[in-house]
Amino acid sequence: MSRTPLQPGTVAFVGAGPGDPDLLTVKALRALQQADVVIHDRLVARDILDLANPAAQLLNAGKEGFGPSMSQDDINALIVAQALTGARVVRLKGGDPTVFGRLDEELDAVTAAGIDWHVVPGITAASASVATIGQSLTKRGRNAAVRFLTGHDMKGFADHDWRTLARPGEVAAIYMGKKSARFIQGRLIMHGGDRATPVTVIENASRPDQRVLSTTLERLPADLAEANLTGPALTFLGLAPRAAEAALVHSKQELA
Repeated sequence: MSRTPLQPGTVAFVGAGPGDPDLLTVKALRALQQADVVIHDRLVARDILDLANPAAQLLNAGKEGFGPSMSQDDINALIVAQALTGARVVRLKGGDPTVFGRLDEELDAVTAAGIDWHVVPGITAASASVATIGQSLTKRGRNAAVRFLTGHDMKGFADHDWRTLARPGEVAAIYMGKKSARFIQGRLIMHGGDRATPVTVIENASRPDQRVLSTTLERLPADLAEANLTGPALTFLGLAPRAAEAALVHSKQELA
C-alpha cells in the first residue's frame, strides 16, 4: 500500500518589531499563536517568544555582526527542512523583515522548494527609535528624504554617497553602526560634515532597558566607548532628542 506524500507546510516571514510586545501587529501575533515552529533571530525579545503557541518548537537562528553566527545558507536550509515536514513555520525577525533582514535570500530558498509563504511586516527599529526621542524621520523644511544604512557590510558601507550625507539637514538611520562609528565620523568629516552635527544612538529601542546617547559627530566614537552600549543600537545622523535639540537651538541663538 503506497503512502500519501507529506504535503509541505507554509512559511510566514514575520516582523517582531523593535522589542516591546505591545508593538506587535495583530497579524504577527496570530501567526505566532498558530505556529508549529518558530525560527527566530537573537534580537527577538523573550517576551515576544512567550506569545508563541506553547506547543511550538523554538529554534534560535541568531546572527551577530562581526561575531560567530549561523550561516545564511544554514538558516535557509533550516527553514526549508522544517516546512517540508508539513509544519506551519514562522521565521521571526526583529524589526521589519524587509529592512536589512536578508528576506530575499530566504524567500528564494522557500520558493525554490515549492513552499507557500507570506510576509507580515513589523515596525522597524528606525520608526520606534525616533518615536522615543520625540522626532520624525522627515520634517518639512529640514529633510524630504531619509537614508537607511547598515554598518554591518563594511564593503558596501564604504560606497555610500558620503558627500551628500555630510550636507546640513541630512538625516540617516544607521543600523548596526556602533562598531563603525569612527569610520562614519571620518568619512563625513572628510567630505565636509560639520563636527557639531547632532548624532543620537538609541540602544534597545522600546524596551525597558532602553538607553539614549545624545552626542555630536565630533564626539561620537569617544562617547560611544564611554557609554559601553552592549545591546542592539541604531545611530541617527542629524537628529537629537527633542529636549537636546531645543537646547542646541537656544545655544546657537545666544552665540549669534
